[in-house]
Amino acid sequence: MIKQRTLKSAISATGIGLHTGEKVFLTLRPAPPNTGIRFLRTDLKPAVEIPAIHSSVSDTRLATTVGQGEARISTVEHLLAALAGMAIDNLYVEVSGPEMPIMDGSSATFVFLLQSAGIELQNAAKRFLKIKKPIAVKGDSLANDFGQSVELKPFDGFRVSHTIIYDNAVIKKQQATIDFAETDFVKSVSRARTFGLMQEFEQLREMNLAQGGSLDNAIVVDEYRILNPDGLRHEDEFVRHKILDAIGDLYLLGYSIIGEFVGFKSGHTENHLLRKALLENTSAWELVTFGDESRAPVAYSGVPNVELAI
Repeated sequence: MIKQRTLKSAISATGIGLHTGEKVFLTLRPAPPNTGIRFLRTDLKPAVEIPAIHSSVSDTRLATTVGQGEARISTVEHLLAALAGMAIDNLYVEVSGPEMPIMDGSSATFVFLLQSAGIELQNAAKRFLKIKKPIAVKGDSLANDFGQSVELKPFDGFRVSHTIIYDNAVIKKQQATIDFAETDFVKSVSRARTFGLMQEFEQLREMNLAQGGSLDNAIVVDEYRILNPDGLRHEDEFVRHKILDAIGDLYLLGYSIIGEFVGFKSGHTENHLLRKALLENTSAWELVTFGDESRAPVAYSGVPNVELAI
């Protein structure tokens, strides 16, 4: 059968928070079967545990934030994307503050940590959330409608498509479709960095946000050029990062998805509303397991352990 997965050993790292600019200590620890992903704010006494599930989401402005009472952790989507991409089901994520470390602005460092700790198969069947009927959220149902939409629909595997359109000479319009039966998260998505316009970063800094932002952890563009000396990691890195964000946000459903996600000019808020719409329509999905790995969609029939050069 396809088994649940955790880490073989604990592993730690330090980084800075994108918005606070403060040092953050991170430790990833193995967890028993059926635990799921659980964040812990270790700087609080006592420590506060926050399950990585849809009902824990407390904010979707700028990033995805989860919380329990007054305890919050923001920018969880990049780590969650790495966990989804590496098929980690059970994990304790200890964080020393209200924000995940931004690392290099992608999921690559988190993937490297997971690979370094090693992956352990557990004696429990992995559960998948299979999409049975299309579910969509469109801009005309939102307070701020600029034509955005998100959709989940049936598909025998896992495929993510996204389209972005920016009024910027560098970004313009980008579209990408990643079918994980044909490639894997590590090669195609994990190294795509967060991005923004120079004027946006300046506005955020005036609001006392993005204090830890730099060319080391984000792609920054002005009206005509990319400011990062090394340029892009993918020609379409901007839209690939939006795919990364969507994968991380979808993992707050608590399971790997068998289905297809399609986003258009969308972000964390739309992803959150899509999860909500799906969970409320219980006839649109079901939980499944595979007693025989050969019966699983190709996207999930192998173990992703591709080496990654940071």
